This record gives sequence, C-alpha cells and structure tokens, in this order.
Amino acid sequence: MPAELNPTTIRTAPKVVLHDHLDGGLRPQTIIDLARSIDYDDQLPSTDAEELGQWFIESASSGSLVRYLETFDHTVAVMQTREGLHRVASECAQDLADDGVVYAEIRWAPEQHVAGGLSLSEAVDATLEGFAHGVQAASEKGQQIRIGTLATAMRHAARSREIAELAVAYRDRGVVGFDIAGAEAGFPPTRHLDAFEYLRRENFHFTIHAGEAFGLPSIWEAIQWCGADRLGHGVRIIDDLSSSGGTLEERVSSAQLGRLAQYVRDKRIPLEMCPSSNVQTGAATSIAAHPIGLLRRLHFRVTVNTDNRLMSGTTMTREMGLLAEVFDYSWSDLQWLTVNAMKSAFIPFDDRLAIINSQIKPGYTALSV
Repeated sequence: MPAELNPTTIRTAPKVVLHDHLDGGLRPQTIIDLARSIDYDDQLPSTDAEELGQWFIESASSGSLVRYLETFDHTVAVMQTREGLHRVASECAQDLADDGVVYAEIRWAPEQHVAGGLSLSEAVDATLEGFAHGVQAASEKGQQIRIGTLATAMRHAARSREIAELAVAYRDRGVVGFDIAGAEAGFPPTRHLDAFEYLRRENFHFTIHAGEAFGLPSIWEAIQWCGADRLGHGVRIIDDLSSSGGTLEERVSSAQLGRLAQYVRDKRIPLEMCPSSNVQTGAATSIAAHPIGLLRRLHFRVTVNTDNRLMSGTTMTREMGLLAEVFDYSWSDLQWLTVNAMKSAFIPFDDRLAIINSQIKPGYTALSV
C-alpha cells in the first residue's frame, strides 16, 4: 500500500527547490547570535528565538511585497562578515538536507553583503565555503544534497552587469546561474539588458523575478526582451488565461490561453512558484486559490518552492503538504512536480538525469507502492 501522505512521510521524499533566498532562510537563533557578535542585537524586534521567528512571519504576512521585503533589513544586517555568511550558508544546506531536499539552488545578492568591508569575491568565497561545509555535515548524517547558487542583482540598483560578470567568473566553483530580485513595480527587467545580453553571450543560465507583484508586461519583458530561462514566481501568467465555472475541473475544461500563456506553456518555461509566500505578498488570496492548481492541470512546467523559509515559516515538506491537502495530490503528483524542478535546474543535463534516476524516482517509488 502507498504510504500515507503526511508531514512525516513527505519529509522523507526526495525534493528539489529552485527558488530559495539565502537571506530569507536564517534560523532565528542564528540571527540573534550573529547580531550580538556585531552589536546589532538592540536593533532586533526580540532576542528570544521563538518570538523573533513569529515576528518575521507576522511582518511578512501583510499582503504587501514592499513590506515583505523590509523584513530582510535584519537578516542582511547580520550577514556582513565572513563568519556570518559561512554560518548562514552551512546551516541552510543542513536544514534543507534535513527536510529531504536532494538538490537546491540558493539565490543571494553579493552586493548586499559588502557593507562590513568584504569585497564581492570575499563574500562569494565565504558563502560557497559555508555551503560546502553544510553539505559535508549533512553527508556525515547520511543525507545527500547538492547545492548550486544563483548570484542575484538588485533590480533597483545599477550593478547587474558587475554581478553577472561575477557569476560567470564563479561558474565552475558553485555559481550555476544569475537572477534579479527586488520590488518589480517601477523596475522592469529591461533596465538590465546589458547584463542579460552578456550572460547569453557567455552561455550562462539566468532566471528573473517576474509576474509576482507586477503583471503580464513583467513576464513578457523577462522572456521576450531579456531571454530568461525560468520565471521567478510567474504567478500572474494566470491573467492571460480565461475560464468559467466554480470548480477546478470546470475551469480546466473551459480554459482558454492567451498568446503569452500559450507561449510559456509551449516553450516549457519553468515557473518557480512559492505558494505560501505568494499568499503573504498578496499575489494569491489563498493556497486553494493559487494559480498552481490550474496551471498544473493545464501542464505548465510548474515547480514548488519555499522562497523565504524564515518569513513564511515554511519548508518544502510544508509546501508540498499544503498542496496535497488542498488539491488532493498523490505521490505521483508530488513526483511530477519534483521531476519538473530537476529538469529545470541550471546544472548539466547528465547531472540532472542522474539525480532523477538515482534519487527522485526510486524515492517516490518506495513511497507509492
């Protein structure tokens, strides 16, 4: 008999996350410890780990992306030293491995971690060393995880070309892709065309935050002007679909796709969807109303992600559990979503295939028979 779908069993399932921010996944106690080491603890809302963790969740649940992003002031503040970056990256790898994640792409913005005197290269080195330490620590506990990193540029700043060059310089040392992040409204991806053109010339992968807080124009620009390989969130692609009826079945059977939505589906452009985060920022009204339910049934290449585990109080196990509960997903559905993510990763094809065949498929087979 298939194993029952519950938090315990889902945690044992092999999982893949493509959209997880390093500065959005710190342990509350780590924030407190690092804050004390740099005399920042008096700036924190609380120095009690449980209270601080709850503050992040509540503050991020305002329904505003701008307010959501403000919570990062505290996490970024304690990630300005070599020791801080190393610890946060190591714990990130260990926490994901403990959650059953076998492959993760973690994104972070080097330009936000130089206020304490580190150079961009020193910040990247410290972070990559931290991930390597965390992967080794997980391995010693019998947990196998591979980490790839995405160098992120802030879309409101003017350092995207510099960060793109940094990403390419580290392409053989753990950086597998590039991203732009930050508030979408007023900061279209086309402001960074120079960076994207450079990345394409270098045959380097990149994703773009698009279609989260801003609509279809953001998605269209990210794909057609900038050439994004994947879409960070992409929730608003639902605006280019029309359907009628109250039930999901009725909406699926009556769905009509606009030209952009059709293009995204036809080209198998991966959508890095983050259900809990999308509800917090107002991109979706609830998990049940999240576009992932319809888009999965219409065979878009949707993937499930955490976005910011601290701010959403979440894990990949929790995200999958919520979807399974709301949309009555089976192990087969969760495997489909996981394979989608692994197919869409920014590592070589042979490596992706090996993880699918040696870890993902056997893991789900063991749970579903």
